[in-house]
Amino acid sequence: MSNSVPPSPKYAHWPVIPEDEVPEHPEAPLQLPSRWAWLNIWEDITRSEVDLLLFSTAFKLLLFPAYRSTDFEVHRNWLAITYSLPISRWYYDTTSAWTLDYPPFFAYFEKLLSIPASFVDPSIVNIQNLNYDAWHVVAYQRTTVILTELVLGATLLRFIRGAVHPSRQCILTASLFLHPGFLIIDHIHFQYNGFMFGILLWSILMARDGRKLASGTLFAVLLNFKHIYMYLAPAYFVYLLRSYCMSPSGEILPTRFISLANAVILVFAASLGPFILMGQLSQLLSRLFPFTRGLNHAYWAPNAWALVTAADRVLLQLVRWSSMNFTVNEQGVASTSRGLVGDTVFAVIPNIKPIHTFVITIVFQMLFLVKLWRAPNYKSFVTALTLCGYTSYMFGWHVHEKAVLLVVVPLSLLAADNYAYFKTYMIASIAGIFSLFPLLFTPAETLLKIVYSLIWGVLVLRPLHKQVYEFPTSLPWVILEQLENAYLAGFVLLQAFVLVFPVLSSGSSEVEFLPLMITSVYCAIGLGWAFIRLSIIYLKQEY
Repeated sequence: MSNSVPPSPKYAHWPVIPEDEVPEHPEAPLQLPSRWAWLNIWEDITRSEVDLLLFSTAFKLLLFPAYRSTDFEVHRNWLAITYSLPISRWYYDTTSAWTLDYPPFFAYFEKLLSIPASFVDPSIVNIQNLNYDAWHVVAYQRTTVILTELVLGATLLRFIRGAVHPSRQCILTASLFLHPGFLIIDHIHFQYNGFMFGILLWSILMARDGRKLASGTLFAVLLNFKHIYMYLAPAYFVYLLRSYCMSPSGEILPTRFISLANAVILVFAASLGPFILMGQLSQLLSRLFPFTRGLNHAYWAPNAWALVTAADRVLLQLVRWSSMNFTVNEQGVASTSRGLVGDTVFAVIPNIKPIHTFVITIVFQMLFLVKLWRAPNYKSFVTALTLCGYTSYMFGWHVHEKAVLLVVVPLSLLAADNYAYFKTYMIASIAGIFSLFPLLFTPAETLLKIVYSLIWGVLVLRPLHKQVYEFPTSLPWVILEQLENAYLAGFVLLQAFVLVFPVLSSGSSEVEFLPLMITSVYCAIGLGWAFIRLSIIYLKQEY
């Protein structure tokens, strides 16, 4: 049975898009949002979408008293910096250890938030009032996360309008808005990822709807909110150059090239201009790119380097308990298991330097960018974009576990295409969400993160699985399917181990970080396999 639905008369008033801006996927419905549709976003909202928004908001309000990390004080301090100090001192202030280290647009964003904060409670924006956590602060800052996340909600609504498979897109839209990653990182741990991923998805949506100039401009804005998105920039550069600034025959279109260049330059001028005029660009860049940090974060992000680090630990034990003739770096014996942020030194394996991670990342990204250059359409772009983010996560220097959102969010846009994409998304999502569990280590949030993630998985993965499932066509594929399912089932045992181990070990400091290490390694296996899976699918697919 077809999943398509007849176009609703409700959307019949949308005007026809000019020919040079017609979306690239011909299967999409003809009625698409006008360039001003964002001004009346709530006009087309359905009752079920309102219910979802109300449920989501009510649930997030209940999380106000929940655990919050040091990131909460980081952002409170940034409110105080941008409110109390002149712009010339923003990137120099060291009153708190939590110095401002995001690009200027985010600093301007904090400045805007600091104005109502000063009315709510003047102590919030007192730069000397370190670690201030009165209820007024908690309520205000958590409310700003909920309100700014509406950018994500509005963008996701537009993804449904004009989708090739509206029923599947509805599931994916709800899954992203209620994603456990956003709940854990933003609404409990505390950050503004929902807001910024809303801008990213808005940019991708503009590419889907043929508005590539707007897509590039929005991505430039996003880069000046948080520089981690620079890992996606190569895919944007190749896609916009090839599909917008060049004709199908390969000729440069000067008008479009200049328009895109001017838009990007204007965005960066608005962001960096004041600091360039003040001669502070080098200081700003030193805050954005602190290369003194080590290969791994305190809790190893589950990527390739987590597997390498674990292998070094195993080799160290083999050397200690056998006659193997290996030179052991004594400095590295404690380095990778001490649970601190700093330089990572291996005991047996040669040390990894930033240049190594950079070269590996570039080599892998080039494989996907060449394919994107040859097939510069929307689907190819989204897949290449996902793989660029995935590559940086798997092989980047000092990757945070929270960066897994760079993988699972854009990957969700591909999940409903076919079963191969869905299974890749399923493995990456489950491993990625579980890898975030150590962020919430307090007993009160343990049950919440487990139950919420299970409910999300049942409501999202199960119905999508029913719609796209394809039975394996050969015995090797049947075996592979069973191995993947066994791996996913292993997360039940892993969670049981994480819960029981502290009791069995009686709090021994020698094995204190073992549950974190095993969690990181196990999740890295799944995320690594999903990366290989997606890479093969993309490189073999004909567009």
